[in-house]
Amino acid sequence: MNAVTETVAAEPVSGVEIFVPLAKLKKSPRNARKVPHGEAAIEALAASIQHKGLIQNLVVEPETKEDGTPTGYYLVTAGEGRRLAMLLRAKRKQIRKSEPVRCWLDTANDPSEISLDENVTRTPMHPADQFERFAELSNDKGWGAQEIGARFGVSAGVVKQRLRLGAVSPKLLQVYREDGLTLDQLMAFAITEDHARQEQVFEGLHHNREPWIIRRDMTAANVPADDRRAVFIGADAYVEAGGNIIRDLFSEDRGGFFEDVGLLDMLAAEKLRDIASEVQAEGWKWAEAHIDYPHAHGMRRFYPQPIALSDEDEARLDALSAEYDTLADGYSSYDEMPEDVAAKLEAVSDEIDTISAKRSAYDANVIAHGGAFVVLHHDGSVRVERGFVRLEDEALADPQPEPEEGDATVPETGKDERPEDGDEDVQDVEEEEEPGKPISDSLTRDLSAHRTLALRVALADQPDTALIALTHTLTAQLFYSYAEAGCLEVRPTVTPLGSHADGIEDTPLAARASAQHEAWAERMPRDVADLWDFIVGLADEKRIALLAHCAARTVNALRLPWDRKPRSLQTANRLATELALDVARDWTPTVDSYLGRVTKAHIVEAVAEGVSEDAARRIADMKKLDMAQAAEQLLAGTGWLPAILRTPEPEAEQPATVEAEDAGTVGEDGEASFAVAAE
Repeated sequence: MNAVTETVAAEPVSGVEIFVPLAKLKKSPRNARKVPHGEAAIEALAASIQHKGLIQNLVVEPETKEDGTPTGYYLVTAGEGRRLAMLLRAKRKQIRKSEPVRCWLDTANDPSEISLDENVTRTPMHPADQFERFAELSNDKGWGAQEIGARFGVSAGVVKQRLRLGAVSPKLLQVYREDGLTLDQLMAFAITEDHARQEQVFEGLHHNREPWIIRRDMTAANVPADDRRAVFIGADAYVEAGGNIIRDLFSEDRGGFFEDVGLLDMLAAEKLRDIASEVQAEGWKWAEAHIDYPHAHGMRRFYPQPIALSDEDEARLDALSAEYDTLADGYSSYDEMPEDVAAKLEAVSDEIDTISAKRSAYDANVIAHGGAFVVLHHDGSVRVERGFVRLEDEALADPQPEPEEGDATVPETGKDERPEDGDEDVQDVEEEEEPGKPISDSLTRDLSAHRTLALRVALADQPDTALIALTHTLTAQLFYSYAEAGCLEVRPTVTPLGSHADGIEDTPLAARASAQHEAWAERMPRDVADLWDFIVGLADEKRIALLAHCAARTVNALRLPWDRKPRSLQTANRLATELALDVARDWTPTVDSYLGRVTKAHIVEAVAEGVSEDAARRIADMKKLDMAQAAEQLLAGTGWLPAILRTPEPEAEQPATVEAEDAGTVGEDGEASFAVAAE
């Protein structure tokens, strides 16, 4: 309809539809809405009018002068948002300001009441109905998020969220309509479009229906994008292989969740096997690929042996080191360097690493009869562990020297010298033995007992030698798996921690522990028979460092519900105090490590302790997941730790009631005497 009514009339007629040029419409001073429309609302109205036209008339009244004469303009009693939307379209040159606007002329009713009535007397659509209608537009008309967003004046991201909510199981949408679910809970279910899975999780919910719990249960069978397998394979390769990545459109999902765990494991195993083939090509007898390190392999491990560099390599290494220092002088990082200098420095560094790698190498026998494990590191990088030899190949990889002739500990005949029943007694046998024959077992035991006692007394008087013997015994067992190589009956026990804390063996701290062990292992002599001389030859500080490393491997401060050991834990606390242990250097409270696994009260308490009471109050009313995420950000860098990880403060020293030199003395008769303080 192109006709436009006269904008100036002597007696306007109420209750008729008229067309008024856009430029002739004004905001009514009696409009009930005092808070102006937001930009997003005007954008949405403009998009709607552009694609569908003006669905609802504006309600207007003529503007008049003080004497009642019409001015030719009309005041918009109801529909100010639509007027602003059309002005926005005119500003964008989509229409002209002379565009006729369909209006309803009303002079019979109070304009203020009409404006109020339009905003009050209406029932908004239930969000579930909106979600489903958006889904119908997508399914029935084939419109994408961009097209729907353009027609309703909302962003494509918002449309995607509403489409995802509209794709939730109809059963759960009905529960939402009936107020059985909140919008936050519905959004948690929308993390996938698997209706069966949604309904299964819903049926399994109990009294605690926090959105974070729903998200956790919905993705329990999936792998987060920051999992080491996902990082190793990469999203592109996984999707190309037919995998699907679940995206959470309503919260930060850090790259989503890899839905097909079996496919991801298969891809990771295949890629690791390819790398293992490259490692085996170095000459190893075998190379196995594993996603997780096979801690129970039970194999002996050999390490590279030191090799002297050639004169040519030593000279080249000195020249490269000097060149590196010259290039790096004046710069604190690669970022500060010109590109050509950074490239040159990196090339020099690579050549230094190549030459330095020649300082050690595996024995040819070990390579020919040993192998390597190719596994995934904690950060998704590849970890290659070489030098393992299977039990049946140990003799070939590490042939032991034959026993020397005349060794009194090995009978030449190889027969048991114990007399059988009816033979002469042991004393007679010993008297009739020819010179050079080994002595009897009974006498051997007798004499060795006396020697053992003498060794005990002598070793107690020489602490330095005791340190060597203890270090030798522990080292032989921890690096060579030879419990019989030492003569001290001290048995180190290294308790695996992987079964107590999932993923702990793939953390940076575990990598540091492994690197420490390997650094020592590479210095060890190949033959355990040479271990004593190796330890004796170490400088005092190095020998103590080796003992400290061996002792450290045996530390066990686990708190287990089935293994109460208060005295051991008390000692662990004393040890932590002596070491000034600061766990905060390697552990931070995150949603995964702590905050998502404790109650809201614990989270509030943590923020109050680590940040402030005000910060704790600000998050106290949040939902559990939002609270945990907010607390993670607040606690970052504060050094806050749960009580179980804190190091006790050192206790004030108590005055000794007995002087140390009086606490225990040895009398002339060799018996120990102790001074007892009076209570």
